[in-house]
Amino acid sequence: MANVAVLLAPGFEEAEAIITIDILRRLNIHVETLACADSRAVVSYHNIPMVADHTLSDKIETYYDAVVLPGGPQGSVNLAASAEVLRFVAAHDEAGKIIAPICSAAARVLGGNGLLKGRRYVCSGDLWQPIQDGVYVDAPVVEDGNLISGKGLGHAFDFALTLSARLLGDEAPVRDHAEHIYYPW
Repeated sequence: MANVAVLLAPGFEEAEAIITIDILRRLNIHVETLACADSRAVVSYHNIPMVADHTLSDKIETYYDAVVLPGGPQGSVNLAASAEVLRFVAAHDEAGKIIAPICSAAARVLGGNGLLKGRRYVCSGDLWQPIQDGVYVDAPVVEDGNLISGKGLGHAFDFALTLSARLLGDEAPVRDHAEHIYYPW
């Protein structure tokens, strides 16, 4: 069974995180939420308190099949400013694990820290403009090697379903599930 870490920093975009967690879990993909803070309690972009499964510090040496980085104006800034997050993402990337940022996370966390490594990606708004590290593609979801990026909240279902299909190695159950939830994927 695939194992996914979703990194929750203070100010994370809650809908991007929850939609992704929901779709992955519906497809029987194991998900652990990791608080990128001193405690498991993290407050989202719209001030919704959440309690993560673990802190990132507790799981820093654990390898997952994928690492999801939700956006959020402050959430992605907090992710990008964390040496622990950058170490965790870099280690997973070097191990060939899937790195999956959505919204502002691709530009701020990866692009802002030299972690795009020339790969194609998408992010929200015009955050791509100062990034020299990757190649911006304006699409709902962009896949390049082990990088799967999503444009933003409006494309969170496409992002989560694409990530699920990659993790399962089969689009059929994902398409069935998309139909089940009345989503045209």
